[in-house]
Amino acid sequence: MTAAEPRRRDPARRVEEIAAASERVIAERGVEGLTHRAVAAEAGVPLGATTYHFATKDDLIAAALRRSVDRFAAYLDAWVERRPELTPEQHAVLLADAVLPPSGGPERAQQVVDLELYLAALRRPALRHIAEEHQAHILRALAHYTDPDTAAAAGAALMGISLRSLASQSPPSRAEVESILRRILTPNPALTGTP
Repeated sequence: MTAAEPRRRDPARRVEEIAAASERVIAERGVEGLTHRAVAAEAGVPLGATTYHFATKDDLIAAALRRSVDRFAAYLDAWVERRPELTPEQHAVLLADAVLPPSGGPERAQQVVDLELYLAALRRPALRHIAEEHQAHILRALAHYTDPDTAAAAGAALMGISLRSLASQSPPSRAEVESILRRILTPNPALTGTP
């Protein structure tokens, strides 16, 4: 392309750039700090491009949430593929690795964004079906190693641990998280009637 040639427009790429910029703005400012103007500046596009592709703030949030859920599903699929079989003890240790956020860096920022987007569905009913997909992906991955009821209990615990880890001044210790997950994932003969 020469300097005289106009830049070709790729609407799908533009939409992806804007959705990615929305995630970065949320990482920096939170969902409430998300604006079309902030996203346009972050994406390096004209303000009109964001409003053309995403009419409302909720549309921007939905696009970011969709990206987050799709990325999370791919992460879980790869996680399970690398670990086709796990004992309850191994599962507890590895889930603790996955759920405890690092003290900083892009992984922590991504966990904050994911949780912000998930919680956005609390006040935005139109987002709930996407947020429910997030939980369904967790349950599908956990059910690879255990029964559906145990997977549901572990999924609920993981969500609570994530929230507490990111929002608390005194997050749970690794030993505490492993203990909680071990309690959930280890079969209890008293509950199953198995000797």
